[in-house]
Amino acid sequence: MKEVYTLIKEQFDNIGIIGRIARYEDKAEYQSHYLGLVWEYLYPLIQIAIYWLVFGVGLKHGNATDGVSYLAWMVIGYTPWFYMNRATLDASKSIYQRVGMVSKMKFPVSVLPSIKIIGNLSSFWTMMTFSIVVGLLYGVHPTIYWVQWIYYFVAMIAWLIAFGIFNSTISVLVRDYHILLQSLMRMLFYMSGVLFNFQTDAFPAPFVRILELNPFFYIISGFRQSMVGHTGFWQQTTLNLVFWGMVLFFLLVGSHLHYKFRSKFVDLI
Repeated sequence: MKEVYTLIKEQFDNIGIIGRIARYEDKAEYQSHYLGLVWEYLYPLIQIAIYWLVFGVGLKHGNATDGVSYLAWMVIGYTPWFYMNRATLDASKSIYQRVGMVSKMKFPVSVLPSIKIIGNLSSFWTMMTFSIVVGLLYGVHPTIYWVQWIYYFVAMIAWLIAFGIFNSTISVLVRDYHILLQSLMRMLFYMSGVLFNFQTDAFPAPFVRILELNPFFYIISGFRQSMVGHTGFWQQTTLNLVFWGMVLFFLLVGSHLHYKFRSKFVDLI
């Protein structure tokens, strides 16, 4: 637990640096493109249009899901997924991409994954606004349950930090791990309920119970429950315990491995 405390303390002590570097990297990434930062928002919108045409119009023929237009339902779930996918993959390679620079500065390596997590938030807020607008256009009205998206946002950030410190450390120790993680995230895209509603009678209950243990599924489902459902997060005691148990597990293991091998990162790379 001491390592977890040290990790969290380093994040808060360097929150200003994390924000400044995150903003700088956002601008630097797209500076050579004609549209610049517009691509950060245009790309997810193009993806949404493609998935809606294929799965919403093509396969579902525009049918509603949970009484809500498929487009609104899909966008609400795709928004946290798009952010989590990018933040997870970027955080996993953050240390071996920047450790050489950081080794020459008084700068804790543990904040590198957090820089990627914070850096991707700008597109998340834009997508979140877009999903709310789409929802309102398709008859999704604000309810008291909208407030609990704050809980799921905090849960999402906690999961990304825990998973990020674990992945970024393992990626340094085992360079093939990042490729494996990319494949895993592609599979989780279809298994996390982004495009399909697994919580129906069409799927076996044991299969759905297994899927619900997936932290990405938990967060995506939580955002949907907040926006279009009527289920409070406090009503899912078992799922809450499983999710936060996984956050704690990856935080404990990730922080332990990080501080154990941090002095050797430069040599390993």
